[in-house]
Amino acid sequence: MRPSGRALRSLTAKASASASVFRAVDSAPPLEIFSVVAGFARDTHPSKVDLGIGAYRTNEGQPWVMPWVQRIEQLMGQDKTRNHEYLTFLGCDTFSQAATALLLGPESDVVRQGKAFGIQSLGGTGCVRIGSEFLSRVLNYNTAYIPAQTWDNHHRVMSRSGFTHLKEYRYWHPLNKALDFEGLTEDLSSAPKYSVVVLHPCAHNPTGCDPTQEQWDRIADIIQERKLFPFFDTAYQGLASGDVDQDAWAVRHFVKRELELFCAQSFSKSCGLYGERIGNLTVVLHDPDQIEKMRSQFRIIVRALYCSPPRHGAQIVSTMLQDPNMQEEWRACLREMAGRIRDMRHSLRQKLEGMKTPGTWEHITKQVGMFSFTGLTEHQVQYMKEKHHIYMLSSGRANMCGLNNKNLDYVASAIHDTVTQIK
Repeated sequence: MRPSGRALRSLTAKASASASVFRAVDSAPPLEIFSVVAGFARDTHPSKVDLGIGAYRTNEGQPWVMPWVQRIEQLMGQDKTRNHEYLTFLGCDTFSQAATALLLGPESDVVRQGKAFGIQSLGGTGCVRIGSEFLSRVLNYNTAYIPAQTWDNHHRVMSRSGFTHLKEYRYWHPLNKALDFEGLTEDLSSAPKYSVVVLHPCAHNPTGCDPTQEQWDRIADIIQERKLFPFFDTAYQGLASGDVDQDAWAVRHFVKRELELFCAQSFSKSCGLYGERIGNLTVVLHDPDQIEKMRSQFRIIVRALYCSPPRHGAQIVSTMLQDPNMQEEWRACLREMAGRIRDMRHSLRQKLEGMKTPGTWEHITKQVGMFSFTGLTEHQVQYMKEKHHIYMLSSGRANMCGLNNKNLDYVASAIHDTVTQIK
């Protein structure tokens, strides 16, 4: 028996109602760091090693909650007047003032003259996001130069902030396993005027290669000559040399040369506060009378994105930076962290050279910060994962904090086997 016309219309309506509006959604390109983290988590091999994660780990392979952080949180828990009200759109002023002073130095002329201010944001990522949107939508910049090897989110964040022309400048020399300074200066020298240039002031991610002070001076020359705008991204202040002041040299040098700039600061790695998303966007400008106008524009940008930043981590960092004893304890923690990273670099190089591993390995100790561009190819990285259960990014970037006294021999032997077997 055939269904009636009414029944057919009812069936058609039900079929139409069950068709999802989301059926046209395609899978997005995979995020490599997510795949590396997920692959490591699924791996049940007892000797697996994670060299992909972008976080500090102790010699026991564990996250480190610094003692001063624990003490501040205990005091906060005992404070009966503390509440959880919203911060203003631009965040905690005491935190931003302290973070800006940390970056530019306690004797900074621009701080004293009121030519610098800070805005709390959602980690370093949020700083790059709101800074990029300001440059794009308020100042109408449309071209940005980003290192050819960089934090993979720079392109993504800046393109979604309104930049229509993203270009790369050379940074890593694969044969020399070092900074390609000649290529870098050549590319920036040909950049159109009024382009934004993204710069890592210390502990470059992913290569671990930083310009010398003389090279920074030449970069500043080009930026001034070409009327480019410097946008620093410092995620690792204190983790390159162990000294927050030394690691801020490049930014302070640009300021001394009277360059206006943005600098994204992150306290995730340096304070071990990854999940608190504590960042500060430092702005250096010539005319203090423009500050309130700029802040009004940033309020509009922030209001449309996330309304206000998190309170808890900002209070922790602000308390530490305003207490000389606690700040010195934090600086001691940074020296310890940077020292452990250096020790792992030297030990890994020593073991590879001791086994006469093919190739040269001095670049591992010449690089600084958490990450090393090992020189391993994508094919070799895949082999390391499949045979030895060692995880890193396909570029060959390895987190030196993932090494410790228990797995160092295993990792060195795996690298030796890999470069011997896979050309």
